[in-house]
Amino acid sequence: MIKKEFILVMLVANVFITYAQTPELTKKDSTIVSSWIAGIGFNAVDDSGDQFNRLFDVEESWNAVPYPSRLSIGKYFKNGLGIEAIASYNKYKKDKIVDGLPIANDEDYFSVDSRLSYDLNKIIGETGWFDPYVGVGIGYTNVNDISRGTYNGVLGFRTWFSDRIGLDVNSSGKWAMNSNYTNHLQHAVGVVYRFNIEKELNEDGEAKLELIEALEKEATRVNDSIALANENKLLAERLEKEKEAARLAQLEKEKEEARAKEKSDIQNKIDALENVYFALNSSNLSSSSKNILSDLTLILSEHPKLQLDISSHTDSRGTAIYNQWLSERRLKSTIDYLLNNGVGTERVTGKAYGEEKLINECDDNTKCSEIKHKENRRSEFKIVNY
Repeated sequence: MIKKEFILVMLVANVFITYAQTPELTKKDSTIVSSWIAGIGFNAVDDSGDQFNRLFDVEESWNAVPYPSRLSIGKYFKNGLGIEAIASYNKYKKDKIVDGLPIANDEDYFSVDSRLSYDLNKIIGETGWFDPYVGVGIGYTNVNDISRGTYNGVLGFRTWFSDRIGLDVNSSGKWAMNSNYTNHLQHAVGVVYRFNIEKELNEDGEAKLELIEALEKEATRVNDSIALANENKLLAERLEKEKEAARLAQLEKEKEEARAKEKSDIQNKIDALENVYFALNSSNLSSSSKNILSDLTLILSEHPKLQLDISSHTDSRGTAIYNQWLSERRLKSTIDYLLNNGVGTERVTGKAYGEEKLINECDDNTKCSEIKHKENRRSEFKIVNY
């Protein structure tokens, strides 16, 4: 017995240690593999005609407005590809260099672009917070009342502050489809919001999940051993409980059967007293009726928890309104007699039915003898609680 208890204690300790050492998956163990990304930000256009020599000539060559001027929306897939639509507005300021010369007036700039991008993390490895990308696309630009289609190339990166909020920085080269028009650069920076996110475990997460599953499997094995060790004891306890439940159920059944039989016996005893009958158009109790009620009082005194319901009736002669009134008088006479002979008010309830519940064929359309009519002029007694 001591040896079995020692084995059981060791098994329980093993389960405790196993659960205590079980790692948990965290946010760091997964990475976002697909999502939608919406962005809003600023853009700057370099249309100087000598973009590479003037690449950082912000003062003379870059055009920008001091408010958000770029909107984007895109869907990004598990394979690293992304499809994005971009709309932007800008303004070429007077005296800025455009096509190598200063312009004489302010000019509005509009562009709409679509592009296909690729997440370079698919090549260099996931960082979780830094996403460099490259892309190509086509666009439409309107400036100085001149429209032009463009072939676009983009290089950029996104850095993420959380799963949803990040910063997008990129530069696009836009080559005019028509050689009569100039090429230009467009730089952008803005806040991006990621939604409809789908995540998958990274390599560390996969390894941790494998360890968790192995530990859970071991814990299951140990728990099965504990369950097997306790099986006989639990079975014996269950059988004992079932046996006790069956015994209590049998006792309760016998008790209910005894109560039902006793109630039936009392009702038969009450029925043997016969009903209380009344003379025509009368609610007074006859001497024989009083004797019946006296015997009923004795039965009530023998059974202190017995409660009765009394119903009083008339025959069919007379109007329904009159008969209802008369049955109420008969009910009152019956109950008053019991109360005056020591029966508590809580033990007696009653209802008057007038001529509603005839016990024979003697209705308004049937001629009957006085004896037949008398059968309906009655008060009846029924046990309602015992």
